Amino acid sequence: MDYFVEPDSIVRRIWGKGDTILFIFAGAAAEFALNKAVDWLYFTGRLPSDPLGRLFSTVEYARKIVFAERHAAERAIDTIAAIHGTVEQNRGMAIPDWAYRDVLFMLIHYSIRAFEVLERTMTEAEKDEVVAVFCRVGRRMGIPELPDTYATWLPTREHHLANNLTHSAYTIDLYHQYRKHLGAFRYQLVLAGQRLVVPTHVRMLLSLPNAMWLRVSLPAYRLAQRVTLGRWLRSLLLPAAYQAQILALDAVPVATVASFRPVPHTARPAIG
Repeated sequence: MDYFVEPDSIVRRIWGKGDTILFIFAGAAAEFALNKAVDWLYFTGRLPSDPLGRLFSTVEYARKIVFAERHAAERAIDTIAAIHGTVEQNRGMAIPDWAYRDVLFMLIHYSIRAFEVLERTMTEAEKDEVVAVFCRVGRRMGIPELPDTYATWLPTREHHLANNLTHSAYTIDLYHQYRKHLGAFRYQLVLAGQRLVVPTHVRMLLSLPNAMWLRVSLPAYRLAQRVTLGRWLRSLLLPAAYQAQILALDAVPVATVASFRPVPHTARPAIG
């Protein structure tokens, strides 16, 4: 079977574990709120009405591509490109290339950072593999100027962080929606998780609270992942409406991904 991502890839290990994905989810939610292209997320009106669902759909698209057979993954990527093309046509303007790159760079950064927070430090070769996978997705979408290695990605990522993020009215509204949909307790948990994975610049722009209590708790959380208690703790992080999706975040069986078909247009990824 020819897969888009090799079965023994570190990328599959990262995206095959629900706990890691939730940290990716938390970090992306923070950075999305600051991106200067966040107005595209408001264009259809779906983001403020269901911010968690939109972010879940983005995570699910990425996850299915990671586990899919090559042709199915490429069809899914083409579907994403077509969805964005429709949004651009409806708005009468193009999503800038840097905004597309920002999304890919978020997936790269939070994949690496979430794994390192929960598991161990990654090797340079493993980081190169993460960059290669997501930039391969980007090239299939026709996104230009993508790096080939982690070393060449880093300065581009720093440039994007410095130039493409701002604390705006959209940021305030989006965090208001996060709190509304999560509830006060879960919202504080998410803020703490965000602080552990976001870059320093993002943390400063959002004034995220100190998360020392969560950092200290991580060894116990890692232990909990080895028993059924881990799933119970995971279910605390998001409302009951999303618990079925949370419990389904662990690795997708090969028999399922081999027959994967693109997600319907109604379940859109978070940009556009």
